[in-house]
Amino acid sequence: MFDYTVQTDKSVDEAIQSIEASLKEEKFGVLWNFDLKGKLQEKGLDFQKEFRVLEVCNPQEAYRVINENELAGYFLPCKIVVYNSNGQTKIGMPRPTSLVSMVENEPIQAMAKDIEDRLIKCIDQSK
Repeated sequence: MFDYTVQTDKSVDEAIQSIEASLKEEKFGVLWNFDLKGKLQEKGLDFQKEFRVLEVCNPQEAYRVINENELAGYFLPCKIVVYNSNGQTKIGMPRPTSLVSMVENEPIQAMAKDIEDRLIKCIDQSK
């Protein structure tokens, strides 16, 4: 499966605060909190759905991945999306293992699996 997605009873803002705290425990930082709704409205589009894209990174992991295979850098930083769909807040991400499968490199696959497991843990703790 391409993604990992969960539902939460939290608001989008509450879910983001929670995921940021969980990520910090795993030594991931949020590089960017992109407000898609705000950007689209700024461009004159009537987009009402709360939709945030968090770009997250663990510097040590990024260093390991890039040193193993520069092409894997195309998938960095990792993304976690928090959005509202039909009144329900969802937290999800594309699975790193799914993305890096295109690189066909076993050490990268192992790194991606470890990162994916840690990000899933953060998402699950944030529900």
